[in-house]
Amino acid sequence: MIPWLDQNSPFPNVDTALTAQDGLAGLLAAGADLSPQRLLDAYRHGIFPWYSDDQPILWWSTDPRMVLFLDNFKLSKSLKKTLRKFQKDDSIEFIFDKSFQSVMQNCAMPRANPGEANSGTWISDDIILAYTKLHQLGFAHSSEVWVNGELVGGVYGVCIGKMFYGESMFSRVTDGSKMALAHLVHFLRMHDVKLIDCQQETGHLASLGATPIPRAEFIRWIQQATKLPPILEWKTCGAGV
Repeated sequence: MIPWLDQNSPFPNVDTALTAQDGLAGLLAAGADLSPQRLLDAYRHGIFPWYSDDQPILWWSTDPRMVLFLDNFKLSKSLKKTLRKFQKDDSIEFIFDKSFQSVMQNCAMPRANPGEANSGTWISDDIILAYTKLHQLGFAHSSEVWVNGELVGGVYGVCIGKMFYGESMFSRVTDGSKMALAHLVHFLRMHDVKLIDCQQETGHLASLGATPIPRAEFIRWIQQATKLPPILEWKTCGAGV
């Protein structure tokens, strides 16, 4: 029901992805590889890989698409209070890309509450290797929270031009991932990024202000945003509270 891609095959048009009536809504293609060139081409067309260890590489383009418009990001009063406190504590560090691979490895670990976000089981060794290569090329980044030298929360994703594609997040302390996301959102706002791709709809993402939009609208967004000048320096900027 879906095309098989070899290393030289282009992606099919996203409008050919399976629908809810077909089952596996959003599934577009299978095969190919996880090279930096393939991944960047995928993101520029609104496509992302998502598959388990016992499956071939599966490529998806969901409709509707879950996105977080940065102006709609929601911070609870208690989280704002915690962030203000943390920003004044020298033992706590908000930083980008200090340990990108460690963030991915933490995201891959089982969650205490699997319903809170992606279970992480799809983040295989091959995925970690592929996105680490993107990181080394300057396209993948992590927003991290460190307490007393320990990584306690993080978010990672891909940034092309002025478009950020969120991949996964993790917490080792209460609200660790939310604090990392707040740090990322504040930084992206400063660099005129308007939205973060969240891929798939979950209650956790909705609680943070994310909302589904039609795929066609999402594609129009990324066609413009990915052509804008990239962010060249990823420097700590606090969480904007």
